Amino acid sequence: MLELKVVNPKKDPLKTLIIPVCEDTDIHDNRSVGLLVKKAMALEEFNGKIEEEVVFHHPAEVSADRVIFMGAGPKATADTEVFRALTGRAVNRCITRGLDDVLLAVPSAAKCGLDAADLLEAMMEGAFLGNYRFDQYKSEKKQIPLKKIGFWAKAQDVRRFSRLPTRVTAACRGTLQAREWVSVPAVDKRPDAYAESIAALARAEGLDAVIWDEKILAENGFGALLAVGQGSHAAPRLVFLEYRTEGAEKTVCLVGKGVTFDSGGLNLKIGGAMEGMKMDMAGSAAVAATLISVARLKPKLNVVGVLPLVENMPSGKAIRPGDIIHTYSGKTVEVGNTDAEGRLILADAIAYAVEVYKPHILIDMATLTGACVVALGEKIAAVFTEEDALAEAIIASGRRTFERCWRMPMPEDYKELLKSDFADISNMSSSKWGGAITAALFLSAFVKDTQWVHIDIAGPAYAKKSGAYCTPGGTGFGVRLLLDLLEKL
Repeated sequence: MLELKVVNPKKDPLKTLIIPVCEDTDIHDNRSVGLLVKKAMALEEFNGKIEEEVVFHHPAEVSADRVIFMGAGPKATADTEVFRALTGRAVNRCITRGLDDVLLAVPSAAKCGLDAADLLEAMMEGAFLGNYRFDQYKSEKKQIPLKKIGFWAKAQDVRRFSRLPTRVTAACRGTLQAREWVSVPAVDKRPDAYAESIAALARAEGLDAVIWDEKILAENGFGALLAVGQGSHAAPRLVFLEYRTEGAEKTVCLVGKGVTFDSGGLNLKIGGAMEGMKMDMAGSAAVAATLISVARLKPKLNVVGVLPLVENMPSGKAIRPGDIIHTYSGKTVEVGNTDAEGRLILADAIAYAVEVYKPHILIDMATLTGACVVALGEKIAAVFTEEDALAEAIIASGRRTFERCWRMPMPEDYKELLKSDFADISNMSSSKWGGAITAALFLSAFVKDTQWVHIDIAGPAYAKKSGAYCTPGGTGFGVRLLLDLLEKL
């Protein structure tokens, strides 16, 4: 779908040409584009500000049916995210108007003060991600995604970055797959069906995929995972995905929370708090999609995905506050609140992953706490770890992909809040404050000496309204972040 092209703007017939424009600086090298930008900037209604646009039809300077100028704001703030968002908006405009042949003029990276690869990658990501529509439940498909999106670049850049479209496509396809899994209604992705969907796509890419059902989980002592799922008639599943490459020196294990619907259990959620809980498996979706993308990109390290999948429902069989459960690790947990279920299924998955795979690094990703959203809002994920270098690497990957992360503290004395009079640990803090921190500290009790990072994506995993390159629903947050990180480990 993404295509790098060399174009002769005077001779090559173009249907729709999109030109990014900065308020205060000419950011293009091509003379014809420069003349067009001058004409556009001479108009009173267009100043190059973000989200401004103006259209020329059949201009003399280029052989195009229409040229759409889109504002990128002042050069000083026009970073890669500005151009990622601009191309996402551009593609959305074209879909809305029924335009199907689109070419984006890539600005001069030198004039923008940006790295050429980073600029081009960001523009391609914005276009690819902005081209997606989740419409499988609509009888009438009103908005048709573009079949091809071209990027007009210099000849030397077309040669130099010839492999970039393939890489961006792999990462963005993974992101869109994660979005789709999250957006699908909970009734259509109960643990067994969701597990089969993951395994089928993974095997198609050459990954090893294994699914454990409730019988195997019971035989192997996954008491926490089974306890959370016992209130539902849909039994839990545990999915293992493995990517192995010869000569790899590191094994990275990714664990993703997969609560396909979270009612809260007997501690039933109130009001509108349950409406969006089909998204409580976004961590597992991000991890599964990352593994599928890894199989396409083939990095030089081993990557393992462990996905505990469960539905948290109230019934006569559901776990109760005050129950004590036996986890895979051997630790006992007193259930202080049945709505603190994600940390329970992660505890079993993490303990197993540490014991069996002995990874150099273990990263878990989860929509774990509402407290995290209170702290950081809906667009930033929280990072919890004692590993300084890993934290810095994740935050750096977040900056590059604009899947932003912020490191949070893990104070030792807060562990006191998880003490239980009757079990080794409680799944609920004795304080109503610092809930994201105590949830992370609970998970830390199951990682032993492994380098470990917990990423709480409760805020950015789901979008309630459209953004520049994401429609309402699952965002696929975490896929591009993890792929960028894995590439640099």
